[in-house]
Amino acid sequence: MEISASGRLEVRITAADVGKRVSVRRLNDPPTEGEKFTDTVGVLASWDDGVLLITRKSGETVHIPEASLVAGKVVPPAPARRRGPAASYEELAHVSARAWRPVESERLGEWELRAAAGFTRRANSALPLGDPGLPLPAALDAVRRWYGDRGLPAYVQTATGAEGTQELLCAELERLGWTREVTAELWIGALAPVADRDEGAGVVLSREADDAWLTRYQRKGVSEVALKVLGSGPSVWFATVPGEGGGAPAAIGRCVVDGRWAGFAAVEVDPALRRQGLATRVMAALARRALEEGASAAWLQVEADNAGARGLYAGMGFAAHHAYHHYRSV
Repeated sequence: MEISASGRLEVRITAADVGKRVSVRRLNDPPTEGEKFTDTVGVLASWDDGVLLITRKSGETVHIPEASLVAGKVVPPAPARRRGPAASYEELAHVSARAWRPVESERLGEWELRAAAGFTRRANSALPLGDPGLPLPAALDAVRRWYGDRGLPAYVQTATGAEGTQELLCAELERLGWTREVTAELWIGALAPVADRDEGAGVVLSREADDAWLTRYQRKGVSEVALKVLGSGPSVWFATVPGEGGGAPAAIGRCVVDGRWAGFAAVEVDPALRRQGLATRVMAALARRALEEGASAAWLQVEADNAGARGLYAGMGFAAHHAYHHYRSV
C-alpha cells in the first residue's frame, strides 16, 4: 500500500488511472471474518458513480465503493518470468489460435469470427485481438448476427492476467449482460525439460488421429468437422500408447509445432492406468519430436479445477501465463 512520509496510508489513484494495474485497500463494513481491511490487485476497469470496478488476474470483477478506500496506488506491470520462455499475450494468442483452427472464419476488423459446427468453444468464438472497426456495441451485434446465421450461440474469447490482456473488455462485456461461462489458464514452459522427463518408449507417433486414438479421446461422437479441427495447425502430431490386447489405447496426446512453440493438448490416460507415468511418457515423446522440428518452448491449457493436471505440469516446469474466458451473449 502507498504510505506517506508521515506513515499514513494514502489513496494515490484517480479515475484518470482507468486501464492501469492498481493495488487498493478498502475498509470492510462490517469486518469480514474479523478482518478490518481487504486488499485487491488488478486492472482498474472503471470508476463511475462512486464505485471502482477492478478486474483481477483470474477474470473476477470486484466492485469497491469509493468511500471505503483507505489506500491505493498504481503498480508497475507484472515482472517478467524468471524461468522458462518469455512471451507476450499477443504472441501466445496467435499461436494457440493457429493450433485449433475452425472450419470457417471471417474478419471483423482485427477480430476473428470462428465457427466449427459447435465443436468446442475455442473453435466457435470471436477472438478479439485489436480493433473490430466498429463501436463495441455494434461489433457485438455483428458477432451475434454472424453466429445466429449459423445456428450457434455467440461467444467472445478474452484473456486476463498478463500485459496486453483484455480486462477492460471483460468488464464491458459483463456490463452489457454477457455471461462468463468458462475460465481456464494457458501455461508455458521450456520444452527440453519435458523431453528429458522420460524416454518416451512405446509411444507411437502419427500425423493423423486414427480410430484407436479416437477411442481414448474424451469427446465422443467425433464428427468430420471435429477431425478437421483436430488435424489443424502448422505441424500436428498425435501420440498413442497402445493398450493391451489391441483394445483402447492406454494413453494419447496431441502436439502442434509452430515455430519456437510446441502446444500440447488432449493428453488423456486410461483411468485404470493413471499415476503410472503414461502422461509424462506421451508428452516426452511429443516434445522430442517438436525439438527435432526446431521448437524450444511449450504451452498448454488447463482447467482451474484440474488439480491432477496442474500438479503434473508444474512438476515439468510449466507455470501460468494468463487466464482465458468465454463470454456468452444472453
